[in-house]
Amino acid sequence: MENKKQVTALQTKQHFEILDGLRGIAALAVVVFHFMEWVYIDPSQNFIGHGFLAVDFFFCLSGFVIGYAYDDRIAKMGIRNFFISRIIRLHPLVVAGSVLGLLAFLFDPFGGHPELYSTGKIVLTFFCSLFLIPLPVIADRGFNLFIFNAPAWSLFWEYMANIFYAFFLYRIRRNLLLLLTVIAAVAICFVGYHSGNLLGGWSGPTFWDGFARIAYSFLAGLLIYRSNWIIKNKLGFTGLSILLFLAFIMPFSKWNWISEPLVVLFYFPLLIALGAGATLTPRLKTFCVFSGKISYPLYMTHYAAIWMFGNYYTNNKPDNLELTLIVGIGVLLLVGFAYLVMVLYDIPLRKYLSDKWKQKLEKQKIGV
Repeated sequence: MENKKQVTALQTKQHFEILDGLRGIAALAVVVFHFMEWVYIDPSQNFIGHGFLAVDFFFCLSGFVIGYAYDDRIAKMGIRNFFISRIIRLHPLVVAGSVLGLLAFLFDPFGGHPELYSTGKIVLTFFCSLFLIPLPVIADRGFNLFIFNAPAWSLFWEYMANIFYAFFLYRIRRNLLLLLTVIAAVAICFVGYHSGNLLGGWSGPTFWDGFARIAYSFLAGLLIYRSNWIIKNKLGFTGLSILLFLAFIMPFSKWNWISEPLVVLFYFPLLIALGAGATLTPRLKTFCVFSGKISYPLYMTHYAAIWMFGNYYTNNKPDNLELTLIVGIGVLLLVGFAYLVMVLYDIPLRKYLSDKWKQKLEKQKIGV
C-alpha cells in the first residue's frame, strides 16, 4: 500500500503555462546578458545590465512551483522519492553543461590556455562540476564556483533549497514561513547595501550572496502559493512578458543597492502572483509550453559558447554590425542547440530514469 501511494505521488501535475512562458523569457534574458557583459565592462552602458536578476525570478518561481507540485504529496511520496524525482529532473543537464564546458575549455578555437593547468586540476574541477561541489580555484575564469558551467551556481542553491524544503519547509505553518521570509528579506537588503548590488553568488568571494538570494526568493514563492496570493487579471502573457523584461533593462545607477532589492522583494513576487492568475489565449499556449520546456536546457547549455564568444571578442574586437549579427545569430543557434539537447538527451534520459524508478517501486509493491 505504501509503495502504491509513492507511485501515485510521483505523477506530475499540470503547469501554469504563463509562468512557464515567463521562465523562457527570463532564460533568454540571461543568455543575452551573458553575451553583453563581455561587450560592456561598465554595466551602466549595458542595455540589459540587470539581466542577472532573472536568476532571482527563477528562484521565486521555483518556490511557488515546488509548493504547488509537492506540498500535498511529499508526505505520501517520501523524502527519498522527492530527492530522486528532483535529481532526475535537474541533474542530466548539470552533467551536459559540465561536459560542454569541458570541451569548450579544451578546444576553444578563439583562445583559452588549458595547457597552463595540470591534468589533475582539470579532472578535479570537472568532477566537482558534475556533482555540484563548489570549487572556485581558477582565477582567469573569475573564480566561478563551477569552472566548466558558470550558471550551475544557481543549481547548487536550488538543490540546497530543495533539501531545506524536504526536511523542514513543507512541514511548517504559514506564520513561521512568513517570519523566515522577512528575515531573508533583511539579508537581501544587507547584501544589496554591502555589495552595492545583487550580482553576487556565482563566485567564491560572493558565495554567501547566493544564499541570501535563494533564501528570500524561494521562500517568497512558497509563501505566495501557500497564501493563495493569486491575482486574477487580463494582462496575459504578452503584458507580463513586457513587465518582466522591464526589470532586466532598468538603468544601472548608484542606487542599485536600493532598486535591485526592491525588484526582488516586491516586483518579482507580484509578477508571479499575476502570472498565476492571468488568462492565456489559446494561440499563445503552445509558445508558452515550449518556452517553459526550453528554458532550463538553454540556461544550462549556453555558457560554453559564451566563453568562446568572450575570447573571440577580446581578441578581435568586432564592429557593431558584426557584433549584432554574432549575438543575434548566436542566441538563435543556442536555442536550437538547447532544443536538440532537450529532445535527444534530456527528455529521453529523464523518461528512462523515471520509468526505471517507477518499475522498482512497482516490484517492491508486488513483493510486499
